[in-house]
Amino acid sequence: MVPRAFAVPAPRLPGAFVMSTVPDTGAGFSDAEIEAGRRLFAGDWQFVAAAGALAALPPMATTEIAFAGRSNVGKSSLINALTGRRALARTSATPGRTQELIFFDSGQGAAAGLQLVDMPGYGYAAAPKSKVSAWTRLIHEYLRGRATLARVYLLVDARRGLMPADEDILTLLDKAAVSYQVVLTKCDALAAAELADRLAGIGTQLARRPAAYPIVLATSAETGAGIAELRAAIHRLLTERR
Repeated sequence: MVPRAFAVPAPRLPGAFVMSTVPDTGAGFSDAEIEAGRRLFAGDWQFVAAAGALAALPPMATTEIAFAGRSNVGKSSLINALTGRRALARTSATPGRTQELIFFDSGQGAAAGLQLVDMPGYGYAAAPKSKVSAWTRLIHEYLRGRATLARVYLLVDARRGLMPADEDILTLLDKAAVSYQVVLTKCDALAAAELADRLAGIGTQLARRPAAYPIVLATSAETGAGIAELRAAIHRLLTERR
């Protein structure tokens, strides 16, 4: 059985790693933060823009958080779970279907002033190499030059852990000084002990990365595990930026 959520701080010194399972409020978040996160995503989220080139990006008018990850890691499913919308972001069994930066927005209530960005998956794509190269450049240019980008949530399949393509993106984010946080997806596929080991290993890998936020979250769009904590984490990020 998978607990509601796991969170682990990335160690800052050798041997300093601490692993904990958390109670229902989860990952160091108070009941008030969990509720604030729920309200943040309770609006009527809608698609607002798709950009296949820098010139097509919407104006930098509000705070953005982006979701990146390997193709088929579950980005669209996670966005749908966060927003409570079954089909806000398109899901597909074919890796590499998302080929543009997709922007979602809700101007209602607590969600005002936030846009979600679904980034093209990397590592595989059912498209010509020239097109893959073009949207790879788009990702790199977006990450380097978007002043309204508050954080990238790098999604990693809990069954596989960090892979070479993920490491490449982490290096890019470190060089660009873009804050990022690793979020495991599909954690329901692992037993609790396996998930704990995965979190510990990734925490160790992130320890010396300068732009990494030192908390790793685990989620499952299938069971809802960790979704409340991720919402609360995003709410906390927005609060800290005000």
